[in-house]
Amino acid sequence: MLSNLNNGSSISAVHYIKNLIEDGQYKEKEKLPTEYELAKSLGVTRKEIQDAIAVLEEENILIRRPGVGVFVHTKPILSSGIEQLGSVTEMIRKSGKKPGVQYISAEITEPTDEDKRRFDPLEIEKFAQLERVRTADGDPVVYCIDRVDKRTMPLELIHRQESIFQALKTYAKKQIDYAVAYIEPIGYHERISPILNCEPDQALLLLRQMHYTKDNEPVLYSANFFRADVFSFYVLRKRL
Repeated sequence: MLSNLNNGSSISAVHYIKNLIEDGQYKEKEKLPTEYELAKSLGVTRKEIQDAIAVLEEENILIRRPGVGVFVHTKPILSSGIEQLGSVTEMIRKSGKKPGVQYISAEITEPTDEDKRRFDPLEIEKFAQLERVRTADGDPVVYCIDRVDKRTMPLELIHRQESIFQALKTYAKKQIDYAVAYIEPIGYHERISPILNCEPDQALLLLRQMHYTKDNEPVLYSANFFRADVFSFYVLRKRL
């Protein structure tokens, strides 16, 4: 049962609701009472509750689902610097979770014009393409699409690998040294979002990466769809 606040202000409501969440009275993904119920319980106005919820939305503590209500946002299991290059397996393991994999498909594909540009100056005739869902403690968290030159890694080999990085190093004798990465938030993906058990309004983080050896040879293209409620990325910037 909530008690009235001594100071009827939105700032007090912010701290009070935040404390209730931290104390476990409202858990991740749990729906909060209505604005009217919160205002009555806390002894503040509905406007002050609205302001408090807006502040907590900005802090990514609450999330509003139009027509449904306000929910406690889930906390990412991993926050990682995007400048740190590592496999998805390594990222999940560093978060303290057990990495797993579910195979979706393995097939030979034709290079698109964009693929040819990415892999230039190599001339790619066929790709070995692997699509997988990566799991953390059994929960689907990342949808991965990887493409390598079929001559570098045959299809019958690539589909058995948990880590493409390790497979390239072990079987193709090619070690990833760096990558050029682009990250963008995207909305609901008709095919991928249901596989990752995403809510209809839940965003994904798409990380596109072109990986190179220390000799600047392009060897691997990856498109990884991360659940935004599980992963967050940051960039470390330094003054020149």
